[in-house]
Amino acid sequence: MIAVPTGSGYRRQLYRDDAVVLRVQKLGESDRIITLLTRRNGRLRAVARGVRRTNSRFGARLEPFGHIDLQLAGSPEGVGSALHSVSQVEAVALYGKTFLTDYPRYTAASAIAETAERLTPVEREPSLRLFQLTLGALKALAAGDHAGPLVLDAYLLRAMATAGWAPAISECAVCGTAGRHAAFSVPAGGAVCPDCRPPGAAHPSPATLGLMRALTDGDWQVADSSESPIRRECSGLVAAHLQWHMERALRSLPLVDRRESS
Repeated sequence: MIAVPTGSGYRRQLYRDDAVVLRVQKLGESDRIITLLTRRNGRLRAVARGVRRTNSRFGARLEPFGHIDLQLAGSPEGVGSALHSVSQVEAVALYGKTFLTDYPRYTAASAIAETAERLTPVEREPSLRLFQLTLGALKALAAGDHAGPLVLDAYLLRAMATAGWAPAISECAVCGTAGRHAAFSVPAGGAVCPDCRPPGAAHPSPATLGLMRALTDGDWQVADSSESPIRRECSGLVAAHLQWHMERALRSLPLVDRRESS
């Protein structure tokens, strides 16, 4: 790394990483704060100077949902300012451009980005598995081979697994009895057997739990052939499970357009 002297008592380091752009915010008249999920340094925020000017060299590369390679000035160890500075950006794949006018896929991408940010509450804490999941989900949305809501639900199920919140599907969440149980309880942790079923447990269609298994395992043949009512019921269970553990609602999740049927 190259050390850059500053007037704040420490030397800012120049280092490279690749990242997914999760969110952008305006700062002043021409700058932006970019929230990034990086491969090696976890989630961090960086200031991009002058990117809102029409003559900016790399403003278009710092839009949400893009995969970028960039050079940052700051301290990966957290010394000094929490905000890094972007000094160079190269586009690897600007996925957002491929679905900018596709509302179902765009809203799914927004929910993915918000989830990734919420699952990394500590800045600069590496989370390689979540980075790979987020990048893979955005790449799948850009490819358009699967319905956006299905890609989103597959991402949410796998992201919850990285956080230790994976819902039980093939065994009872309470006693661990293996089997395809008929009830599902979010507070209990997923599918529950008749002996452990708490009051108020849902009774989803067996096909709904089958879709959850398929999305978790990456069985897209089963997932793609599922019917719209099953997809909606699955989405409801996945969203409820996620937000129960987060203890806060995701702002972008109610905006996801689930009318896409293929």
